[in-house]
Amino acid sequence: MLYAFLLSTVVIFVAELGDKSQLMAMTFASRYRPRDVLIGITVATAVVHLASVGIGFWVGEAFADAQHWITLVAGIAFLGFAAWTLRGDELSVEERSKAQRSSGAAVWAVGGAFFLAELGDKTMLATITLATQENWLGTWIGSTLGMVAADALAILLGAWLGRQLPEKVIRYGAALLFAGFGLLLIADGVGWL
Repeated sequence: MLYAFLLSTVVIFVAELGDKSQLMAMTFASRYRPRDVLIGITVATAVVHLASVGIGFWVGEAFADAQHWITLVAGIAFLGFAAWTLRGDELSVEERSKAQRSSGAAVWAVGGAFFLAELGDKTMLATITLATQENWLGTWIGSTLGMVAADALAILLGAWLGRQLPEKVIRYGAALLFAGFGLLLIADGVGWL
């Protein structure tokens, strides 16, 4: 469980760097108290990632006899995540204005927006992929913590990081980590490790 926790925390933290969810977090933080934004993000992330690990666990169990194929597909998926990360992610004008004009309780507004934004996002898909191979509870807790930590970083240090670290450095570094992890999984899936 500890390995799954640590692995998913790092992978999802890296996946979230430069993601549109981080941009949403910064936008919401300019309107609401950071505490309310973090609570909304945490609740939405916990729910989405619980569903993700459920799907991943089911796939891992249903195809347990074909574990080397699951490992191979997971490696290919991580190479896809690397390409997705290189492509970059931006908030559309509509998404930005929706985040800025949202009304109601801050936690509900942020939580609802994050829940919808995370459905089908690379962090959800990465969580599913990790859960096919690793302990579901460790993966769930770690992926939730990794995403919340990355979004908290965006809220608290976003302006400073934006001035100090070029976006390309963050994007290329995250893509490189995804590609490396993908290549390791592929090597394991074909029996080279």
